[in-house]
Amino acid sequence: MNQPAVEDFMKPAEAYRWLLDYSTTTALYQSMRSLLNWDQRTYLPKGGHSHRARQIAALTAFLHRRATDPEFAEMLAKAEASQVPGQPLSDETVNLREWRRNYDRATRIPEALAVELAKAASQGELAWESMRRENDWKGFLPFLKQIISLKRQEAAALSTGGEEIYNALIEDFEPGENVGSIEALFDRLADAAFELLEKIEAAPRKPDPAALQGDSPESVQKTFIMEILSQLGYDLDAGRIDPSAHPFTSKIGPGDVRITTRFDPNSFVMALFSSIHEAGHAMYEQGLPVEHWGTPRGRSVSMAIHESQSRMWENLAAKSPGFWKHFYPLARRRFPWLNKIDIDKFLFALNEVRPSLIRTEADEVTYNLHIIMRFKLERMLIGGELEPEDLPEAWNAGMERYLRMLPPDYSSGVMQDVHWSSGAIGYFPSYALGNMYAAQFYAKAEEKLGNLQEMFEAGEFGPFLGWFRQNVHSQGSRHLPRNLVKAATGEDLTADYLIGYLQRKYGRLYEM
Repeated sequence: MNQPAVEDFMKPAEAYRWLLDYSTTTALYQSMRSLLNWDQRTYLPKGGHSHRARQIAALTAFLHRRATDPEFAEMLAKAEASQVPGQPLSDETVNLREWRRNYDRATRIPEALAVELAKAASQGELAWESMRRENDWKGFLPFLKQIISLKRQEAAALSTGGEEIYNALIEDFEPGENVGSIEALFDRLADAAFELLEKIEAAPRKPDPAALQGDSPESVQKTFIMEILSQLGYDLDAGRIDPSAHPFTSKIGPGDVRITTRFDPNSFVMALFSSIHEAGHAMYEQGLPVEHWGTPRGRSVSMAIHESQSRMWENLAAKSPGFWKHFYPLARRRFPWLNKIDIDKFLFALNEVRPSLIRTEADEVTYNLHIIMRFKLERMLIGGELEPEDLPEAWNAGMERYLRMLPPDYSSGVMQDVHWSSGAIGYFPSYALGNMYAAQFYAKAEEKLGNLQEMFEAGEFGPFLGWFRQNVHSQGSRHLPRNLVKAATGEDLTADYLIGYLQRKYGRLYEM
């Protein structure tokens, strides 16, 4: 006679505690993978990449087995049966909701596919880094084709039927979003950007880009950047800054959130703003509730909310007059050539609007056009309307349509971003959504706190960060993204705040 398993006698409360322990243990292994990925993108010797891909693949297989463990499903069902109606935002309900969502998605992906994707992403990113430098599209194409093929398989496996399979990849980064909900916002953003760009190009007043150029030794830049980030609120005792080919943020675990940047010896601007961008991500991670680490309640809710933090600090805060009235004296001490540059001239150059080939160098007005173009391209790639070998032609057509520019080579064109080579397909929409969230959050923070520019000029960044700690960071995954913005601002997500902000700012700068 078969004896019942111990789990059969477990009460729902005990099952929930089992799930908490299982989840935090899984998070420990995930943090090990994060450390491997960080090392690969910073200091790993070239000869170690093949072995690192095997390490990551082995760890991915192990994590996939944990994510799809039938015992986890049994405990989850037992705990779900005791949920208290009418408490959708309690810690327990939030964790159960997200555990169910993640389990259901994980069980649709075969382990072999998950492992192949992890290996392909690791190898693809390495190939991208070396072949982009060489402008070697032909050499890079096989890696990209493998990634696209695997992501199509993943999207098909995740899709529930009757919908565009690209939606399944969007869901990885933006729970609750789909092509239709995003496209409605993007169409409005594109129309507004084209209209504003036309007015700016017709304006007689023009900035002088030379105001941003001068001798900027890397060591001086790093000191300057660390001084600024510490004042903004990035805890350097719980983080670090390193160089990398593409700036990124890695949360290894509580007390360890690292950022990277890249330097230009002729100007500190690129490194400073990429660092502030990544510090925005890092401050979000540092502000998540530590007591919930390892569970969904202690995790960030989406990449658009993440990007709202990085884009908000990078643009709405750090490119504003109040910010530079406070930091310009420090900048002049670190970079003496700035003593010949009037602050208004510096600010105008810093906020110049000019279509750019490179997304990461784009101004606030044209940046969203870069994102909208990529959104449309990857949608076609996953849907099968576009094949990887035809991507350069489609890319150039998109650049001509949206930015009125043609890349002279692959490196400044189709090969410029790391996302597709690393398997992050579905991520790009998060940037433009993040810009919208950022503008809406910023407006509400100013309504509650008072004149933010006066605070920035006085070097008072604590209240601003504190508002986000309370209304965004501490919430973890309690709310889905659109519910979070509604809870924090009292309104549904809208493009109106971003469009209004851009019109006011650039109307003033260009005296239109």
